[in-house]
Amino acid sequence: MSGHSKWHNIQGRKNAQDAKRGKIFQKISRDLYQAAKAGDPDPANNPQLRLVMEKARSANMPKDNVQRAIDKATGAGGAKFDEITYEGYGPGGIAVMVSALTDNKNRTAAAVRSAFTHSGGSLGATGSVSYMFNRRGYIVVLREDLDTDEDTMLMDALDAGAEDMNTEDGAFEIFTDPSDLASVRDALQDKGYELDTAELTMIPENTTKVPEDKASQYQHLIDELESNDDVSDVYEAGELPESEE
Repeated sequence: MSGHSKWHNIQGRKNAQDAKRGKIFQKISRDLYQAAKAGDPDPANNPQLRLVMEKARSANMPKDNVQRAIDKATGAGGAKFDEITYEGYGPGGIAVMVSALTDNKNRTAAAVRSAFTHSGGSLGATGSVSYMFNRRGYIVVLREDLDTDEDTMLMDALDAGAEDMNTEDGAFEIFTDPSDLASVRDALQDKGYELDTAELTMIPENTTKVPEDKASQYQHLIDELESNDDVSDVYEAGELPESEE
């Protein structure tokens, strides 16, 4: 899709993030919360929740942690969580959106604002950059040990109702209309594909190359946002120079 690869951006920071086991559990906890909140908290009736629970098992996440995340979504945990989106500009004026899940709006807003300021960016008003992004269903099928070539994968994805596909070294990225995500996910699983990711995300209409003299600041902004306990997703329109990836 216009050369954009969410997978490429994720993989560029994956090693550093994976070294922090607690951050992996944190991300899975938020995915569990959101899946349970959006659908039935019973995984038997919620395919998205089942997918995230499988990720939790693969990451050896304790069952108590999994249940706590689901309890938060149903209110059983007592705490009330709010989903908030922040919009801003990173170094070089590049659009960045931040999705947060928090039980303290003031704390989260201050931390997000500080991250932008420290990195030479600025937090904007609601609507300041969201028009530059499109909401899409996003599915990842890992290519490792997958006995399927690019043409077959593309045909299967289109037959399932997908709109587009990117091919990366390690994965196939499949994009859908938001309303079709569940049906495409189910159709691909019925064909025998194991999905690494199936979620709604925000894809930039166009990407902007990060100026080389701003690349370090831009990377610092993304890293600081992603390391924040309240941040669930960071959507960016920046394309880092290869030397910085």
